[in-house]
Amino acid sequence: MRLKLTIRGAVQGVGFRPFVYRLANELELKGWVNNSSQGVFIEIEGRRGELEIFLLRVESEKPAHSFIQSMEAAWLDPVGFTGFEIRPSEKGGSKTALVLPDIATCPDCLREIFDPTDRRYQYPFTNCTHCGPRFSIIQSLPYDRANTSMKEFVMCPECQAEYDQPQNRRFHAQPNACPQCGPRLELWDPAGAPVAEVHSALARAAEAIRLGQIVAVKGIGGFHLMAAAQDEKVILLLRQRKHREEKPLALLFPDLKSIKAVCAVSPLEERLLRSPEAPIVLLKRRKNHPGNVAPTVAPGNPNLGVMLPSNPIHHLLMAALGFPVIATSANRSDEPICIDEREALQRLQGIADLFLVHNRPIVRHLDDSIVRVMLDREMILRRARGFAPLPIRVPGIPSAARSILAVGAQMKNTIACAMGNQVFLSQHIGDLGTEPANAAFRRVIQDFETLYEVKPEITVSDLHPEYLSTRFAETCPGKKISVQHHIAHVLSCMADNELSGPVLGVAWDGTGFGLDRTIWGSEFFLVTETEIQRAAHFRTFPLPGGETAVREPRRIALGLLYAMAGEEVFARKNLPLLGCFTPVELSTIRVMLARKLNSPVCCSAGRLFDAVASLINLLQHTHFEGQGAMKLEFALAGISTEDHYEMPLIHGGAALVLDWAPMIEAIIADVARGVSAGDISARFHNTLAEAIVAVARQVGQQRVVLSGGCFQNLYLAGRTVKRLREADFQPYWHQRLPPNDGGIALGQVMAALRPKG
Repeated sequence: MRLKLTIRGAVQGVGFRPFVYRLANELELKGWVNNSSQGVFIEIEGRRGELEIFLLRVESEKPAHSFIQSMEAAWLDPVGFTGFEIRPSEKGGSKTALVLPDIATCPDCLREIFDPTDRRYQYPFTNCTHCGPRFSIIQSLPYDRANTSMKEFVMCPECQAEYDQPQNRRFHAQPNACPQCGPRLELWDPAGAPVAEVHSALARAAEAIRLGQIVAVKGIGGFHLMAAAQDEKVILLLRQRKHREEKPLALLFPDLKSIKAVCAVSPLEERLLRSPEAPIVLLKRRKNHPGNVAPTVAPGNPNLGVMLPSNPIHHLLMAALGFPVIATSANRSDEPICIDEREALQRLQGIADLFLVHNRPIVRHLDDSIVRVMLDREMILRRARGFAPLPIRVPGIPSAARSILAVGAQMKNTIACAMGNQVFLSQHIGDLGTEPANAAFRRVIQDFETLYEVKPEITVSDLHPEYLSTRFAETCPGKKISVQHHIAHVLSCMADNELSGPVLGVAWDGTGFGLDRTIWGSEFFLVTETEIQRAAHFRTFPLPGGETAVREPRRIALGLLYAMAGEEVFARKNLPLLGCFTPVELSTIRVMLARKLNSPVCCSAGRLFDAVASLINLLQHTHFEGQGAMKLEFALAGISTEDHYEMPLIHGGAALVLDWAPMIEAIIADVARGVSAGDISARFHNTLAEAIVAVARQVGQQRVVLSGGCFQNLYLAGRTVKRLREADFQPYWHQRLPPNDGGIALGQVMAALRPKG
């Protein structure tokens, strides 16, 4: 394998490159290290095990005077290095063009916060050049205090002396402050009246959480809603107030030991939890863990999304509590996270009982990033705090390439700005279905154009004409390009793995507007240097009720059966699915299907997951996107089987077609025989993996790229990679950006840069 590391921070002039050289030679690894104006770059090859050791030891054994603010890893194909060398430093490139993300509290600042003899004892805005807010406070470049939201806080003589002293850890630390001159905490009641300030504000907020209240806490990139994680009653109340019935809630733990008491933690997962990015990490919960996390935190879910404190406010709050708390984004469903205290009073009215606020303005919202370890690699599922707005360097793009704005998709929206050979990726914006979310989307675009002083010459959008991002793109000046949704998925994963064609790209998700104006979602593309051809997809089926069907898997299942048997499906005896509808509902859907009224045709893999979840009665109505697929994944926990159903590959037409009908009939028969949901789910997942192998064999392309939200599924991704490797194919999947629609913007950029064939 080849491991590519991009390391930013205090890593130059401190012996970092010689340290890397010695470590690489000790582990008998080949490659190179060099400096640039934007950090240290490493490319290193060897056996997987030694590379993992190298990755962990770079952080744990780095030179004493170095500090890593960001370390992004990508696993790539080897290129055949023959030795390890320190290459000459790269010339050029602007330091000021690189905006660092917000960085978790460093050990030195943490020690000061809890040292009673230190002047920053219990100060919740302690930071230095190694840590603290960056992207959330910067208003314009260059990154000087006058261009941040700290400009209104005039440093006291002691802070100014630290700021001016080159040997000090706070030399030119733009957010530098102390209790005498910096931001201050207050605790407000729901009407916005202060009830406590400074230390007592934090102490009273902790006490309120301990007593079962919901507190909105203003952190670095926005507000969190916090409540005691063991309190079933308050969690149910939070879900009711926030209209979030079953979707898992994130947890904030006081320390790593308390996480390990509840969850299994691998060395790679521990590295993520303790990293400067400090994301939410998806971990497998222990079966018999202590009862300090209520079941309603993540109902029916074997995993928990957990994080450690990433800023002094959270460190102090968790030290006062000593137990895990819910720390979910402070918003209503489908709205962006709150960043302003006055706005929070209005938007969170009726949700939060108290508001722990401060007077440092947040310039832009930053949700918590979400990461999981999949197939022994880190995979980002939501790229935000700690990662945004760091660029992805894309090899092969000429530095003189035209500036490009990619506006992303409708769901899990992010945007991207390409300048030269770097693509700057925005933080997670979210679903654009509400006016607050749409306003946030427009602000982020304006923000990037202002911050990087760029006016895009090309604007790239999704092919779907009704996406709000597409409508926005139509109003932009300059050249406009539309990119089919699933093609963008595949190109995104290719860029993530630094691949050019030819590859077989697989893009599976819930919905995407197809080139034939139907709903796609089970796509196989043969991608060459100049052409992209649709090679295969699932057999199509109707969605009775359109968007209503997306929220009711029972309708999708009925649409599948109607595609198989037509009107006869309504006369089938002993079909449990029919019992999920009232006679009136069945009559209405029957007419819709017969007359093709509001029953769009689709071939979506995500909708197939929903249909199977309905047929085995795991759920008939969804409360959040992907719930059916999650139910199926969780149902097969502990089950190991090689069995699978038949999904024949049909030849004919412009593309191959995978026929799910034999599989659906077999699933119905298994249900009738009393086969467990877990066994059926395992066979279903195995069938999907076999289908990918079958198409790969037919197409004959050795490299297979996996993208789309379906490949967030740990079992499906793992099984598919295993079967492809056994069949002598080389699989690739996402690492540095999400497989879901959060990665679409990068794919749109790559589409705009492709040579036209």
